[in-house]
Amino acid sequence: MAAECAGLLYLATELDGQPMCGVLDATARMTGQLTLGYRDAVAAGPSVLTPAGMAVRGHEFHRTTVVRRSEDTAAWAFGGKKEGFVRRGVHASYLHLHWAGYPELARRVVVAAA
Repeated sequence: MAAECAGLLYLATELDGQPMCGVLDATARMTGQLTLGYRDAVAAGPSVLTPAGMAVRGHEFHRTTVVRRSEDTAAWAFGGKKEGFVRRGVHASYLHLHWAGYPELARRVVVAAA
């Protein structure tokens, strides 16, 4: 499963105290700050979406923050930080990708689902 932005929030344990799916051991909350911009990211490890070390370009656009409560592997590294989650068959992150620019991503998800 690949989840971007709102999908990441949906998979968290809670959002602003409201229960979510609980797939990821993380909580989320709304903030007054807009995070916006393009990111050059590198896959922090292998996942259903990417091989480790794959470079991508995407964007972030959100007014939330996620606090991880466990040591799940990060999805991406960029800007000197790690972001997102890789846990079992889940790749979840704030990073929005343009999938037409990376057709191998869809192939990897389909193969993992099969």
